[in-house]
Amino acid sequence: MIEISIIVPVFNEENNIIPFLHKTVSVIKKLNISYEIVFALDPSEDNSEKIITTETQKNKNIKLITFSRRFGQPSATMAGLNESKGKYGVVIDVDLQDPPELIEDLYNKINDGNNFEVVLAKRITRKGETLFKKIISSAGYYLINKMTDIKIPKDTGDFRIMSRRVINELKRLNESHGFLRGLVSFVGFKQTSIEYDRLERHTGHGNYNRYFGSLKIGLNGIFGFTSKPLVLMSSIGFIFALVSFVLGLWYVIQKIIGVELTPGLPTVVLVVTFFSGIQLLGMGLLGEYISRIYDEVKKRPQYIIDKKINLD
Repeated sequence: MIEISIIVPVFNEENNIIPFLHKTVSVIKKLNISYEIVFALDPSEDNSEKIITTETQKNKNIKLITFSRRFGQPSATMAGLNESKGKYGVVIDVDLQDPPELIEDLYNKINDGNNFEVVLAKRITRKGETLFKKIISSAGYYLINKMTDIKIPKDTGDFRIMSRRVINELKRLNESHGFLRGLVSFVGFKQTSIEYDRLERHTGHGNYNRYFGSLKIGLNGIFGFTSKPLVLMSSIGFIFALVSFVLGLWYVIQKIIGVELTPGLPTVVLVVTFFSGIQLLGMGLLGEYISRIYDEVKKRPQYIIDKKINLD
């Protein structure tokens, strides 16, 4: 069996691929273990595919999966895990924000005799990220850990090493919204983490929406692992319905005892607008769950592979 598989989702990263390979291969050679580097490539608009293909011809340990269309990073990551053969699997981005040198520390930690099945890379600092993204990320981790039954350590991304046991369990989870951090926490087993400083991108810019990318990931984490938002909205609806009933009863009592009620159009408009907003919010939450049910019951494949290089 191959000792370690490096799974690398890629999209429009032509300037980062060669520096990434140089550093990663150097680390693996230092460890002196068998390896494979599996690039999972969404069809790119630059020369990413051409560069990786050339490297696969030079080194048979470098492998490539390309998809029929862009399915997104979560699906690409799962495809790489599904095709990997290593005793251990490392998920890492190609942009060098997560330093390949840390793979050595991850590998040594999971083999230190404490029977860890997962070792996470936990960020101490996050260079090159906007304040807005940091706030959204922090709020997302807080809400996910408060509202769901899974626990995701704060400031951890997809960068981690996992045993074959965990990878096999992940392969059994056929979820179209592949929130890896949540799925690994759901699988469980003995997990730990090491800390590091996350760097700025080597070149280029990220492919996530700088304002809503982290928000989308956070929502997937919440809606994919708990139904508590629905319970919360039901509770809020019950409370406001009770308040409305009591207020209406008070108006009836005032009318009966002859109290003159001052007409208040602004009050009516504000109350109607407020309750309409609550209703729309509730419908939005319900819609998020229904859309996920819709995606799951169709049982469409999470990704479609166009071709493989150096893979069975």
